[in-house]
Amino acid sequence: MADVSAIFGILLTLGILFPGMLTAWWLLFPAVIERARLRLERTPWRCFWLGGVTGAALVIPIAILLALPFGPARLAGWGLIVVVLAFSSLGAAGLAAKMAGEIQRHGSGATPLGAFARAAIALELAAAFPIVGWFVVIPLASVTALGAALFTLLRWSAAPTVEPPPPLTAPAASQPG
Repeated sequence: MADVSAIFGILLTLGILFPGMLTAWWLLFPAVIERARLRLERTPWRCFWLGGVTGAALVIPIAILLALPFGPARLAGWGLIVVVLAFSSLGAAGLAAKMAGEIQRHGSGATPLGAFARAAIALELAAAFPIVGWFVVIPLASVTALGAALFTLLRWSAAPTVEPPPPLTAPAASQPG
């Protein structure tokens, strides 16, 4: 019974800490998070594919490093996992910033910080939802966030979106008068 309580306590603590970490990234590195948000807005599929390719390319070296019976190699494997998750958390903060923009756009009246905190909590709750959150939201959000973070840190900015011109209207016919 103590093990179940310990696991529950750890999961509860992580649930409280995740929105705090995303908010800290947003407050500490506003330019980086804004670039990630813009990248996610403009090219979400490119972020997904870059994150997927990068994640797939890192799985084999990490697995090899963790399987080696040599302490420093295992340490390097765990260090690589930490670095990848840190980059991915920067992208997750960009994803939360994108969600916060949607919250503000729909007229919630929230301050930017309040909207961001709500978005970070919503992202976390979506990931915590059984089955769908675990096997759909977490992998998709993690891979996309990793891609957005890599684009951001490599300073590969997305091309600005061009607003389509307003539709042409026929000129009003003058009436004989």
